[in-house]
Amino acid sequence: MKLLALASLLAAFSAQAQQTLEATGRWQHQPVGHAMTPPMGWSSWNAFRVDITEKKVMDSAQVIVDSGLAAAGYRSINIDDGWWLKRRTSDGRLLVRTGLFPSAHVGAGKDSSLRPFTDRIHAMGLKAGIYTDIGRNACSQAYDADSPNLPEGTHAEREVGLMGFMKQDVALFFGEWNFDYLKVDGCGLSSYGRDRPHVASGQYREYKPTIVEGSINQSDIEGTKKLYAGLKQALHEVRPRGDYTLSVCLWGTVNVRSWGQDYGSMWRTSRDIWKGFAQMVHNFDTVATREFYAGPGRWNDPDMLEIGNGDFGDSHLLEARTHMGLWAIMAAPLMIGTDLSKASPAVIDILKAPEVVAINQDPAGHQGVLAYADSDRQIVVKTLADGRKAVLLFNRTGAPAKFTLTAEHLKMDATTPIALRDAWARADAGSFTGKREFELQAREALLFTATGKHVLPKGYFVSERPGSVYVARDGIRALEQDPVVYRALASWSTTDNGGTRPAYAGWGGPRADSTPYDQALSVQRQAFRHGIGVLADSRLQVQVTPGSQRFTAKVGVDDSTRGKTAGVSFEVWGDGRKLANTAPLKFNQAARELSADLRGVKLIELIARQHGADTAGPVVVTWGEARIE
Repeated sequence: MKLLALASLLAAFSAQAQQTLEATGRWQHQPVGHAMTPPMGWSSWNAFRVDITEKKVMDSAQVIVDSGLAAAGYRSINIDDGWWLKRRTSDGRLLVRTGLFPSAHVGAGKDSSLRPFTDRIHAMGLKAGIYTDIGRNACSQAYDADSPNLPEGTHAEREVGLMGFMKQDVALFFGEWNFDYLKVDGCGLSSYGRDRPHVASGQYREYKPTIVEGSINQSDIEGTKKLYAGLKQALHEVRPRGDYTLSVCLWGTVNVRSWGQDYGSMWRTSRDIWKGFAQMVHNFDTVATREFYAGPGRWNDPDMLEIGNGDFGDSHLLEARTHMGLWAIMAAPLMIGTDLSKASPAVIDILKAPEVVAINQDPAGHQGVLAYADSDRQIVVKTLADGRKAVLLFNRTGAPAKFTLTAEHLKMDATTPIALRDAWARADAGSFTGKREFELQAREALLFTATGKHVLPKGYFVSERPGSVYVARDGIRALEQDPVVYRALASWSTTDNGGTRPAYAGWGGPRADSTPYDQALSVQRQAFRHGIGVLADSRLQVQVTPGSQRFTAKVGVDDSTRGKTAGVSFEVWGDGRKLANTAPLKFNQAARELSADLRGVKLIELIARQHGADTAGPVVVTWGEARIE
């Protein structure tokens, strides 16, 4: 096991080395599929798990149309685990459980087919999604052992995942069956080790885990990425125009929160959501500090909406609005996870609230940025395409809480009135100058749009527009688990162990208006309320708004740095040409102003280059007040 850990670490170092520090002069993110705004739709899993039928799916699809949810943007109808009967060994074809999906029975002596199902969905003006696993077996086979809807037959017949059949299955799903959306789970890589009872009993074949949940060093990151790279290529071959959505479902493991943007349209950042408030907060936290990893065509996914279920049902509509508001401002995919045939008008109204959905679907694609945070309260601000700001105030606690919203939170002028509009009430909510006080109920989140004079009337801070940034290299050399995610007890767990530990790698990635380790930005005691915090040996690409004239920042080694001896030089490149740079700067040296002419430039790259080793730890650097004007 020690050799496996060493190999995994070496692979991680090798991958980091391959992410060049040198400017490329071209925007490197290539969208996987087509999801320029966060995908919206409905999924069967949270409502029915493996107990799905064609009728249940079609009933919810009909509600989607009849209720106005489709008109609001919810158009993808996704069947999750439970649809398959087996894999035919003579040719490897997947067969459908026609007892559950009767339209898939296409006549004696012929193959079963989900094409009649997708044709019905498409005829309703909707899109169709399907589920599979990147490994040999699926999640239900490991965790829903008592279900009568599991794949049947021999070992080989019950191996319904993509492994060994990648191109064939993708061609079936997107060619013959004409699906539009694919969710690809990863239980086949994690849940079939020899220690699992269903493997030890001989029910399933052993697969040495590629993903070891809870242990990033024992997991094979590069091996997992290679499998999803193969999937990406297979999809491109069948749908070269990119007319599909790919959901990577690895529950935040194997550092997927950092590399998912290059392998999927959306990627799960956390374990499965549940209908409890604490679990919802946990899932929200896994995206809240990952603002630079999302943008048009690439979305952090904290999992499906539980609105209509449990703590978010008819007797908890305040919590339901909170849940919806958080997903909206974080530009998270909106996948309904309730039985819509039983959903009340109040639940439907929350799901399709037009001004809330509009914040989520804003075409600029910026994820909300934490403007204030403590353990009880958060203020999140999202820049909209028309220059307004969306702002959410979130009381995480079980008691009323007071908030002060300031113009500085919004990066707006403190001497000019700021007009607020309540996104839920769809009504003006007054204006304020400088600051405004609020008192929120327990578990409440208020959501507004704000109109006012920008602090930079002729430009913007880079941290305001995270969707315009691509993390080409993050500078992380050793993966650490993220300690700021709320440690909720998982729905399937008890307190008979040592506790819920930090579980998601990627701690130390670049942040907006914060250091990578959640400290205030500061260089030799000069504080910066706005800017970018990142590690040395990093490269960030930034798309430049047409007509921009200049980039300016005050740069230096942050006061919070772990490494204090290595020097760091700062470079600004524009369309592949070096525009400005500094000499190496060290800890406790004053910030230097760095400025570059951006006339005619479309892409800048911000490089922080470390000079020499630093055995004390990573070097934290600050691009203070980084702005484009």
